[in-house]
Amino acid sequence: MLTKSSSLTANFSGIDFSKYSSKVSEFVKEFSSRANKSGQFLNWVDLPSKQAQRVDEIYSMVSKLKSATGAKTLSVMGIGGSKHTVEHMLSINGLNINRTDIEFYSDIDSSSWERFLYRLGNDVTSSNYLIASKSGSTFETKDGFLRILNRLIEAYKAQGKSEQEAKICANKHFIAVTDANAEKSELRRTSNENNWIGDLFIHDDVGGRFSAFDDHALFTLAYAGMKKEDMITMLNSAQTVSTESLTADLEINDALKEGIFWADAKSNGIDASVHQYMGAIFENTVYWHAQMQNESVKDTLKQVAKVPDAMHHSAEAHFNPANKLVFALTVPVDKGECRENSESYIEALTKSYSVTGSLFVEKVETKGMGLTAEAAGRLTQLRAFATVYQEIVTRIMNGQSFPEVLDSVLQPHVEFYKKNLKGGVVVPGRIS
Repeated sequence: MLTKSSSLTANFSGIDFSKYSSKVSEFVKEFSSRANKSGQFLNWVDLPSKQAQRVDEIYSMVSKLKSATGAKTLSVMGIGGSKHTVEHMLSINGLNINRTDIEFYSDIDSSSWERFLYRLGNDVTSSNYLIASKSGSTFETKDGFLRILNRLIEAYKAQGKSEQEAKICANKHFIAVTDANAEKSELRRTSNENNWIGDLFIHDDVGGRFSAFDDHALFTLAYAGMKKEDMITMLNSAQTVSTESLTADLEINDALKEGIFWADAKSNGIDASVHQYMGAIFENTVYWHAQMQNESVKDTLKQVAKVPDAMHHSAEAHFNPANKLVFALTVPVDKGECRENSESYIEALTKSYSVTGSLFVEKVETKGMGLTAEAAGRLTQLRAFATVYQEIVTRIMNGQSFPEVLDSVLQPHVEFYKKNLKGGVVVPGRIS
């Protein structure tokens, strides 16, 4: 018999789940029939268990990269899921406090480039670089990579090395996270040709926003100092959520309950919704969750924000009777000196939102400056499942047919602007 972990609890109000009880098995059957099937983009369901077998390998690659150059900083170069999932994982695990360990670059404008170089002390040799791109030719990522590569070569030439020696030294700073197949990935070919350290993968059928347990995130967590045992605990916890989320017991299946919650609001004509996260632990979770919302639910009417920062100005709209909303509130279980006021604040928000609309409150266990490893795994995997369940519940309750691949795991419309990038754009090495 499954029993839920106490590391994350969710309490719902304002929704009658009994209306959906006769359909629960149908919801779960639809998800289960697709999970881990080729071409369904649901391989993230069992990814945590597979990754738990590779933890030693990932930590070994971290050691090799650090030893190869002596650089203390890792700069993550990627966009979308290659960045936001990593930021989220660092933040909830309390590993984003010392920004000298991990940097990010995902921009393409000159001011951002100058800021990035400044954060490196204008010394590109002080950092190693994780280049994350499934295809290896992502416009934004390749632009940054080629600029850094050129800078590294010039820096080593300035030390008196020959062109060839400088190229060899420069390439020691890189590790690729990309498709395993060199025929599909230009970046994999670059890694192989230049003897970059290790083999890190963006696994097949794992979309960027669902990739929080893929190699780019785990490698960065290890580089930032996450204990190996904590990583294993986190991955095992995430896999437990996968088991729970494919059971037809609604008392166990919190992900399905969250999916039903959001689908129910839509069916009742409530287009706008709010999910707020309380505290600095979640400062980067909001960006990842917003990406998940925009790319999977394809809905721009959901507000995802961190409080108390956003509370004062958003409250005016939230509590205006003319606005019909549903709410979710994710809060840390406070065990420190701020506990009394923190709990009072949460109680005030809970009472206010429960009067205004339907609500669920998630309480997540903390440890030090982040969540417990178990809670971190649980929260992250829940978001992925709940997002897909929202589509499944909506289609079944509305009698809609299902596409070959669920809309919530695809993102065909992003190609619109990418097509307009091709041809005539000049960067070092030219992106085609």
